[in-house]
Amino acid sequence: MALTTRGLQLTASAGNGPAEDGGEEERLLSAYDEENSGNLRRIQVTVMGMTCAACSNSVESALMSLNGVVKASVALLQNKADVTFDPASVKDEDIKNAIEDAGFEAEILPEPSQFHSKAHGTLIGQFTIGGMTCAACVNSVEGILKKLPGVRKAVVALATSLGEVEYDSTVISKDDIITAIEDAGFEASFVQSNEQDKLVLGIIGIASEIDVQILEGKLCTLRGVRQFCFDRTSKELEIHFDPELLGPRTLVDKIESSSYGKLKLLVKNPYSRMTSKDLQESSNMFRLFTASFCLSVPVLFMQVICPRIPLLYSLLLWRCGPFQMGDWLNWGFVTVIQFVIGKRFYVAASRALRNCSTNMDVLVVLGTSASYFYSVGALLYGAMTGFWSPTYFDASAMLITFVLLGKYLETLAKGKTSGAIKKLVELAPATAILLIKDKGGKVAGEREIDALLIQPGDILKVLPGTKIPADGLVVWGSSYVNESMVTGESAPVLKELNSSVIGGTINLHGSLHIQAKKVGSDTVLSQIISLVETAQMSKAPIQKFADYIASIFVPTVVTLGLLTLLGWYLAGVLGYYPDEWLPENSNYFVFSLMFAISVVVIACPCALGLATPTAVMVATGVGANNGVLIKGGDALEKAQKIKHVIFDKTGTLTQGKATVTTAKVFSGMDRGEFLTLVASAESSSEHPLAKAILEYARHFHFFDEPSATEDAQNHGLESKSFGWLHDVAGFSALPGQGVQCFIGGKKILVGNRKLMMENSVTIADHVEGFVVELEESAKTGILVACDNELIGVVGVADPLKREAAVVIEGLKKMGVNPVMVTGDNWRTAKAVAKEVGITDVRAEVMPSGKADVIRSFQKSGSVVAMVGDGINDSPALAAADVGMAIGAGTDIAIEAADYVLMKSNLEDVITAIDLSRKTLARIRLNYLFASAYNVVAIPVAAGVLFPWLKIRLPPWVAGACMAMSSVTVVCSSLLLRRYRKPRLTTVLEITVE
Repeated sequence: MALTTRGLQLTASAGNGPAEDGGEEERLLSAYDEENSGNLRRIQVTVMGMTCAACSNSVESALMSLNGVVKASVALLQNKADVTFDPASVKDEDIKNAIEDAGFEAEILPEPSQFHSKAHGTLIGQFTIGGMTCAACVNSVEGILKKLPGVRKAVVALATSLGEVEYDSTVISKDDIITAIEDAGFEASFVQSNEQDKLVLGIIGIASEIDVQILEGKLCTLRGVRQFCFDRTSKELEIHFDPELLGPRTLVDKIESSSYGKLKLLVKNPYSRMTSKDLQESSNMFRLFTASFCLSVPVLFMQVICPRIPLLYSLLLWRCGPFQMGDWLNWGFVTVIQFVIGKRFYVAASRALRNCSTNMDVLVVLGTSASYFYSVGALLYGAMTGFWSPTYFDASAMLITFVLLGKYLETLAKGKTSGAIKKLVELAPATAILLIKDKGGKVAGEREIDALLIQPGDILKVLPGTKIPADGLVVWGSSYVNESMVTGESAPVLKELNSSVIGGTINLHGSLHIQAKKVGSDTVLSQIISLVETAQMSKAPIQKFADYIASIFVPTVVTLGLLTLLGWYLAGVLGYYPDEWLPENSNYFVFSLMFAISVVVIACPCALGLATPTAVMVATGVGANNGVLIKGGDALEKAQKIKHVIFDKTGTLTQGKATVTTAKVFSGMDRGEFLTLVASAESSSEHPLAKAILEYARHFHFFDEPSATEDAQNHGLESKSFGWLHDVAGFSALPGQGVQCFIGGKKILVGNRKLMMENSVTIADHVEGFVVELEESAKTGILVACDNELIGVVGVADPLKREAAVVIEGLKKMGVNPVMVTGDNWRTAKAVAKEVGITDVRAEVMPSGKADVIRSFQKSGSVVAMVGDGINDSPALAAADVGMAIGAGTDIAIEAADYVLMKSNLEDVITAIDLSRKTLARIRLNYLFASAYNVVAIPVAAGVLFPWLKIRLPPWVAGACMAMSSVTVVCSSLLLRRYRKPRLTTVLEITVE
């Protein structure tokens, strides 16, 4: 698994080069005039916290006020500042400080050559954090981590008890981070990081200290091992090694072979370790609850049952020293519950107070301690004065028991919310069959290895009915593969020579030999897991208010408790209620104290803190199961407000598989030579239309199957059939126009009317008529000119996706306005739009202009979604409020989007919007319940109804209510697991007879 916030990659890397159209990004990244720069330096800074143009203006003003800054431009959408300055007058840190002094967060980005990589030494580590009970704990841990030197970012999730920390490993280590968390009073352990040179192994066969010394001696002699640490308790070996010198499988093989078979090494899966920790927490909570319950039963038995059994009751009244036997037993049982079983509450409360924060544990400690110490004081006072007041040991015992029960049920419910990741992890294969080849390249044997030890380049054998062990290419055999668990497509996919396969999918029939290309954290499955996990850790904007309420909740409740105590006590002293209200042998203070304890105990900040993250966790898991990957809670919140959905035409509304329907020559050139000329010019282009022309021309010459062309292009294979193409010089792609190049010294133009007009190519009337006829039939006419003379036209059609028209109608029924944006001409655009039912069309739009179209809708305050797939769609996806990338699209588009539609099915646009709406409705319901619970429960606990209805909540009942409130919120979120994607017949209100 890769702990990264970068998006999902479903295709081969497209590189890090900039898109041809960048919109605001182009203006931001436009190079400062080097001729006037002298010794000036240019850097880029990430600026977080900007919300409007006024914010960006504030940042620019702050930067320009620095002495030595020559130029500063800020891009609001990209959250970046581009600064040119004199390094002799101002330093990087001064720029960062200026932005932060203006009230924003700033981070210096690496130099342009390293723009897409992390700074050297920067790691992202994942830690489990135990002991957090509410949002206040989360805020406390995040605050502690962010103050550590070398820590750049820190995000903590209450629902998963996980924290992700981006830190500079040259400044601070993971052990330092763990120590800081533990010093704050929480439990912490390291899970994993994005380091690629670390291996955690479980070792079987260590019987004595001599075995440990032999193991360490062998590791010291292995070339490439940097450092290692063996934990004698867990029998785990952590090894840091140089991946350039030593591979993980080689490392394991050398250790096992040096032990002559005595030692067996098992690779530890980080997710299985996390699962075991979750089970450990749940079992530990159950153990505490069981112990507390077993000790509370005798207390209740003595309080409720024994008075009805004379013999037992006489034994309890037997005086033993200063107290009765029943008092001794109550005191003993409850002391164990209070300070042994309930120790975790005191520990958690003390660390919260030590960090100047408060949480639910503080309320539990206050309530139980007040009840316990009052009861002890009442016993001692009775022993000294002979005036015996009632004790409330039972309240303290039952309160802790019910709180532990609530926490146990909460851990079980949290485990259910994280079920999506567990299901994805289960898809990963456990083992793989490695084919061993001799020096001549022939298969000499095979061996079974751990799937986590697969290395790029390995040739793996996949038997029928088994899982594909890694992402790679088929090098032998053919079979059908079930990819539904990853892509959501139910139909099996044929895999032949050079076909790509995805790790975790199931081989159905024939045997395959595959060559591993991506392993470990680089696989599609790992990146899906990473994306889901990152989304589940994200905080939706709606949660910010809840976090604020949680931060002031406990002090407010304690204040209410004190006011309740004071109010009832003064009312009794002043005679505002009769003495008949007091329990037997009680007084005004004790009577008032029970109300105060109930107020403190019944209030629950946990329900507010869990309302959003649990719903987001369940929704992201449900989305992944339905082929919709959601990148965060903010995406969910914005998607439910969508008013306009902008569709790119090619590859989004259409299948993206353009085919040439006609090729007409308007000069004396031979048809075959014409096609060869056009194919040669388009051979260097990545545009779908160019590939269609190349395939058509090849098929015309050689009558090859289309798949042969696709395989050759996709995998860079050399083929004799490409020898017929002419040599091309001076090739250049012109966005929104076409391509131009030189072949045999002649200038070749292939593109639209605009390209021809700008090069003074005359389009005859009969040619224009032919092109218009193509466009009116929803086809694209591509003009071809040689030495500024038009020689022919190629007609290309891109079939619509079968579900396009129905999805457009469905969006309209949902109150969403569909818009089509394309760089194609108006006639073709209108013809396509008419077929799918879109009335709002924007044609002949340059790639960089798509973002401008989006902004035109945003000016009215509408939430705009963009659905696209190509590199040229990435600026628009980023500019939109909600970006939706087609899963089969490019990596850059997927990275810029908020949603990834895994199946490339437009029906998932409706699913994404519908799921977002239902999730936000569930979150609001959670908040309504959590708020209503506290608004109703606190006044009842304070005794508001007692004067009229004589209703009061004993402290132990208040504790039970508090415990169940958070469980109810989590269970409410779990109801989202019952979500079913909407049927189009339901959306369209179609009755099927």
